[in-house]
Formats: sequence, structure tokens, C-alpha cells
Amino acid sequence: MRPDRLTVLEHLGLTFDVTDAGPVDGPPAVLLHGFPEDRSSWDAVSSCLHAAGLRTLAPDQRGYSPGARPAGTAAYRLEHLVGDVLALIDAAGVEQVHLVGHDWGGAVAWLTAAHHPDRVASLTVLSTPHPAALSRSMRHVDQLGRSWYIAAFQVPFLPERVFAAGFRSLLVGSGLPLEVAERHATRLARPEALRGPINWYRAMRSSDLPARRVTVPATYVWGSRDVALGRRAAELTREHVTGPYEFVELDASHWLPETEPDACAAAIVRRVSSV
Repeated sequence: MRPDRLTVLEHLGLTFDVTDAGPVDGPPAVLLHGFPEDRSSWDAVSSCLHAAGLRTLAPDQRGYSPGARPAGTAAYRLEHLVGDVLALIDAAGVEQVHLVGHDWGGAVAWLTAAHHPDRVASLTVLSTPHPAALSRSMRHVDQLGRSWYIAAFQVPFLPERVFAAGFRSLLVGSGLPLEVAERHATRLARPEALRGPINWYRAMRSSDLPARRVTVPATYVWGSRDVALGRRAAELTREHVTGPYEFVELDASHWLPETEPDACAAAIVRRVSSV
């Protein structure tokens, strides 16, 4: 067993911070965090995965790593985010990984598995429905109401200032534990620190990566008390997966890695063991 250690990924002139931990010869799992988190959101889940024999690689993604905050919205298009994942897989020296994602990391995981199934042995996504299922659910008032912040983030410059000031209370109100919310709010307290993460939302419309069906074995874990992502998108996700599929519903909020680490780890291990 190797201790947690910080390593870096150099990709396209950007430097990504990555925690590489667990058995050096264990099946590799790449863990992609969401907004507004960082790689520390996986700490409790990772401990369980290491006990099950998995090696984990958890990066601070584009816009979150201090050395990987390119200027301009175009740098955060989905194709670039997927490219970062492929670069990490290459840097790990493996052909395939078990890919895991939460929130925005889940969206990137769905797209990586759909477009590059040869690099993904299995997929486990927490909270985030398949992108096509989410798009379909936007035709209904419930999901539109839940997604109000996406439209708010399209405004230039102002959201960084407004959200930096009131981030902690918003996160706690959505179900994130207070101590975790305070950590993220402190890290993103300056507008310039929030610009990269918010640019993920701004780049959505200009991205050139269609939401294809997923053929690799996949598990989707959803919390029934998720304030951002409703039931309709969760249930529609099955129609966009053609490979072996498991849907796990938890009585939980959006923040599954932090609040339900044992259940999340169990779902990941079950999926990994199935292939």
C-alpha cells in the first residue's frame, strides 16, 4: 500500500494536482470531482476503495488546480475536459481505468466513456444523469426550476463576485456539511478563483461533443433529496446506456461523496468487480 502523495500532470502547458493513492498494482480508478469541490471530496470514498484493493487517482480538474486555470471560456469546453481525463489515463501508464465522477465530474465521466470506451473499463457516476437525459428533462418545469443557477452563471463577471460572497450559505442550504462548505467557500472566496469553475457552465453551449449512448458497464447513484438534479432525468438515464447497468437510489442529498461515502464506495466496488 502506498501513502497518499501529491503528483502532477503536465498537459498542454497546464499543471494539474493529482492525489495518487492505494495499492500500486491495484485496478486504477480515476475520480473526478464536481462543482465547487476539489479532489479532497473523495477522501472518505478513496479510503474504502483502497481497502478493497483499488488504486485511486483524484485530480483537481481544470479551473481548480492553481496551475491549470486558463483564461477565457473556450478553454473549458467539454472536449478539453475529456482530453484532460485521457491525458491522466496516459500519464498513469495504463490502457483502461474504472472511471468515477460526481456532479460536473460525472458529466465528464459520461462523455469520456461514451466517446472513448476503449479507455474505460467501467463507469460509476454519482448524482449526475446522462447528459442527454438531463437535456430531455429540461423540457419540464421541475428540472428547469432546479437548474436556475446555470442561467445565472451565463452573465459575465458578476456571478463570481456574488457567489464568492455568499457561497457558504448556499452550499449548506443544498445539504453539504458545514465544515466541508466552509473549506470550499474559503478556497473560492476570491472572484478570480471562481472564474474557472463557473466557466465550465459558460462553455456548455459552445462545446462540440455530442451526448452519445454509453456502451461500457455503468452504475448511476442518485440521491432522492438532490436539490439540483431531479427524478425524471435520473430515470431517463437508463435509456442512454446500452451496456450492463445498475441504478442505485439513496435517501440522500446531492453531495454523495461527502455524505454517503460507504454506499458510494460499495457501488463502485460492485461495478469494478463485475468486469
